[in-house]
Amino acid sequence: MKYLNIPNQLTILRIILAGFCIYFITINTLTTLVIALIIFIIASLTDYFDGMIAKKYNLITNLGKLLDPIADKLLIIGVFLTFLELGILNIWVVIAIIARELIITGLRLIALNKKRVLAAEKHGKHKMISQIVTIILTLLILILYFILPNNNLVIFLHQYLINILMLYVLIITLFSGIYYLWSNRTIIKNL
Repeated sequence: MKYLNIPNQLTILRIILAGFCIYFITINTLTTLVIALIIFIIASLTDYFDGMIAKKYNLITNLGKLLDPIADKLLIIGVFLTFLELGILNIWVVIAIIARELIITGLRLIALNKKRVLAAEKHGKHKMISQIVTIILTLLILILYFILPNNNLVIFLHQYLINILMLYVLIITLFSGIYYLWSNRTIIKNL
């Protein structure tokens, strides 16, 4: 049962919350977007607390090292795909983000199969934070757009700021993926 410690339970909770968050975004009403925003913030906080608790109380497990990035990807990619479905994102942005995540996750799974665990790095954590902030801001803009659909500032935010935020996330995501591959190049050669 040591594998289902509190940090791993928080990670599993994040996976469950990801499904609810995605569901409420797809309904796309003012109420459901507010609910999705609250769920997303709670899910994002579980990511912070599972890591903090695991480090503070020495509860880091291989299961946690594997599940945590998977939970992150389900939450983030799920929301980005939902934004794509709503017409908020361009498909190429989502494809690039998904490709990066699949490559890194695939590398981690191959390494795990060889009894090597590749943990997240600083740039990956920055990528995750930028994705979380971008999703929160995007949800806030969508909520504002429901409340003030004819406000020029809100229209500007909806039409331009979301795209700028997504471009920033794309750059950070791709950079962190390239950096991760580079910093693990010796391990990759031996796989």
